[in-house]
Amino acid sequence: MADQKHADNMKARNKRFLLGCVVVVAGMVGLTYASVPLYALFCRVTGFGGTTQVAHDAPEAASEKTIKVRFNADVNSELPWQFKPEQREITVQLGQDNLAHYMAENLSNHPITGQAVYNVTPLKAGQYFSKIACFCFDEQTLDAGERVDMPVSFYVDPEIAEDINTQDVKTITLSYTFYKAETSVEAPDSKDDQGG
Repeated sequence: MADQKHADNMKARNKRFLLGCVVVVAGMVGLTYASVPLYALFCRVTGFGGTTQVAHDAPEAASEKTIKVRFNADVNSELPWQFKPEQREITVQLGQDNLAHYMAENLSNHPITGQAVYNVTPLKAGQYFSKIACFCFDEQTLDAGERVDMPVSFYVDPEIAEDINTQDVKTITLSYTFYKAETSVEAPDSKDDQGG
């Protein structure tokens, strides 16, 4: 009788242990799926990793203080585009809405869709750099040989001058890299057109 009771207790403990393991594994899988959007949210809120902010409008009053903003442009080797800033550097008032322009050109003979990823350096300036409108918010499709102007409207929050961690920042570099979008639809290769 005691052996049966001991065996029943062992079975119950094993079931609880197994159930606990299943719950832990399920929780880990759930956190894995949630980690990417949670990390993206964390970066947007804190500016971590040079992630810029998104705003609807610039502040009502601009500061007298200024900061230099440099512009950088790169293209992934799989995307046959030319992409460059129209200006290399501008000096802006903190809190003032500014407009900068990039140029993109599709060098291929068919339409291609690209997506720009971006950040600012120094990374600690990300939480103070706000974009109002940007080509990087959406995928961009360029027809064969098409050349387009790609503007970005932004401001630098005046709080950057008040934060003890960013008072040394005199220049911010806004960098973009264009990649071929996963949803890019291209014309079939000429071999496919000929059935071979």
